[in-house]
Amino acid sequence: MTQTVTSADGTTIAYEMVGAGPALVVLGGAFSTRRGASSLAPLLAPHFSVYAVDRRGRGDSTDTAPYAPEREGEDLAAVIGAIGGEAAFYGHSSGAAIGLLAAARGVPITRLAAYEPPYTGGIVGGGKFFTAWRADVEGALAAGDRERASVLFMEGTGADAETIAGMSQLPFWEGMLAVAHTLPYDLAVLGDGTVPAERFASITVPTLVLYGGDSEAWAESAASTIAEAIPRSRTAAIAGQTHNVDPAAIVPVLVDFFS
Repeated sequence: MTQTVTSADGTTIAYEMVGAGPALVVLGGAFSTRRGASSLAPLLAPHFSVYAVDRRGRGDSTDTAPYAPEREGEDLAAVIGAIGGEAAFYGHSSGAAIGLLAAARGVPITRLAAYEPPYTGGIVGGGKFFTAWRADVEGALAAGDRERASVLFMEGTGADAETIAGMSQLPFWEGMLAVAHTLPYDLAVLGDGTVPAERFASITVPTLVLYGGDSEAWAESAASTIAEAIPRSRTAAIAGQTHNVDPAAIVPVLVDFFS
């Protein structure tokens, strides 16, 4: 059943719960809604009360301008406040970055697992690249072209033309286009693309930074840099996985960490 909570700026944030046990909030990255946790949540449900969240502007959540990454931290705080006042957290990609930034601001996260927060700035050109990437995506959206914005976003992640063309033929493509207007949010969360180590140094909760064993070099590099900044943290590789991690591969690691 869908539940909602009102964030600090009046935005309605939707979420749903499955399972029983300690609270675990799950947050996805670009193009995702809470439905993206539909394969992961049932595997975690025997161990936790799993709360999958629609980020602002997606699914059943509303949106409020102007956007700022801090608003997503407030959204997470509102959800955690509604479900008992504290929770463990697992985030994927930009969702992982949101969790890290929220924990650094003191949002009551008890344990934090982050899978491949995409701080790629040290490899793909840093601030200038991210600024231009975001401007291109925003320009396409301003012109009303969600498909072009989506293609530009994926090109910026390194996806080749063949991969993007193949994705555009799949059933979930329309769902991706439906949330394409939030792609600038994912880029804003990452700032200039480099790990904000000084901010992350204030995170005090146990933190596990994960990456795929078959992922590109940036994933391990970012994970190591993040873990070096956070006092109570470590990294782990999920063998045989890439950025699109298989729930069956990561769930045992998450259960072990959160338990």
